[in-house]
Amino acid sequence: MNFIRKYFEFDKLETNFKKEIMGGLTTFLAMCYILIVNPMTLKQAGMDYNAVFVATALAAIVGCLFMGIIARYPLALAPAMGLNAFFTFTVVLGMKIPWQTALTAVLVSSMFFALLTLTGLREKIINAIPVDLKHAVAAGIGLFITFIGLKNSGIIIANPATYVGLGDLHSPTVLLTILGLVVTVIMMIRKVNGAVFYGMVITTIIGIVFREIELPKQIVGSIPSLKPTFGVALDPILNDFSGQILNKDFAIVVFTFLFVDFFDCAGTLVAVSNQAGFVKDGKLPRAGRALFADSLAGITGAIFGTSTTTAFMESSAGIAAGARTGFASVVTAVLFGLALFFSPVLSVITSSVTAPALIIVGVLMAQSLKDISWNKLEIAIPSFLTIISMPLTFGIANGIAMGFIFYPITMVASGQAKKVHPIMYAMAVVFILNFVFTGE
Repeated sequence: MNFIRKYFEFDKLETNFKKEIMGGLTTFLAMCYILIVNPMTLKQAGMDYNAVFVATALAAIVGCLFMGIIARYPLALAPAMGLNAFFTFTVVLGMKIPWQTALTAVLVSSMFFALLTLTGLREKIINAIPVDLKHAVAAGIGLFITFIGLKNSGIIIANPATYVGLGDLHSPTVLLTILGLVVTVIMMIRKVNGAVFYGMVITTIIGIVFREIELPKQIVGSIPSLKPTFGVALDPILNDFSGQILNKDFAIVVFTFLFVDFFDCAGTLVAVSNQAGFVKDGKLPRAGRALFADSLAGITGAIFGTSTTTAFMESSAGIAAGARTGFASVVTAVLFGLALFFSPVLSVITSSVTAPALIIVGVLMAQSLKDISWNKLEIAIPSFLTIISMPLTFGIANGIAMGFIFYPITMVASGQAKKVHPIMYAMAVVFILNFVFTGE
């Protein structure tokens, strides 16, 4: 015990085992919805639900252990919301790329992330992307996720006259989603730790009572097989005779995974560290370790068989509960391990239960809107196009492309060409060429 106290600097950070355990538990309750939502999302890409469930838990376990032990931060990791939607709806269903190849893209992007972290190039790339576009990407993904939640639940449906329309509010599944959303919102407003998770539990119970959800046959069961997804990401690299990964589309997918994960981790790390008071003189100790831990988690997660693993903003709930060291992340990892044995309960969850979680996560991500300089037209235009393009084109990459193309244009038009980093000009050209030669 003394070794743990010294390694995690309990005395220096004025914490103890009780605070760290409560913090780790709170973080787990705030983010464990991913164990349900991620498999449900990737299932729509053709992946095996049970295997993805196990891969999600294992990725979270490894990510939390890496972050807790290597970087010693109370920051939890798991397959990211937004990136799993991009994986399913843009890459697999939109670009018609097999999910096996998409997993390879996740693996390659994580490997690049690790390389960038080790070489120090991450700072240069971060500095090249204007901060307003970073916030716009986060907000756009939030709207995209919310749209998916509304669509999956049946609240929003296709309409030939108006493109989209309101679904059947008398439908039991729609009513269950609305009820779940109301319950979750009330608990979040009341600042209940783990509100999203508890909202899903209550919604599931109500669904079972009214026979809209099948009653699980058992509570605890054996851990499902990981065989359908384990190691699949390596196959196109080792046996790429068909050229699945040696093409432009694959490169664009890798870049998008890399871009979103890159800034999602950095942004979460800075936000959570400020909350916990870790930032000193404008600098964050062990930031390189934290980013490297994130990339390692992404690599192992892809090998297990899930979309990109990265830092979760829900870690702030654990910090609010008292977590100050990496030991809290270790606690979170242990809890994800225990959750592996409850797959029978989680397997009956429907889209009506997960939809409220998607909508709420979208709300939280959309908070980035407040940090965009809307009073500057040269910033507002590319930011707005980035945000609105994601849900309306049903593609995260499309939103990023629109922002990267219009940002140099608006800055040059406003006489601020020198403020645009050369990397941004290069990326604008790349995206323009993509639209010209592919038309998509």
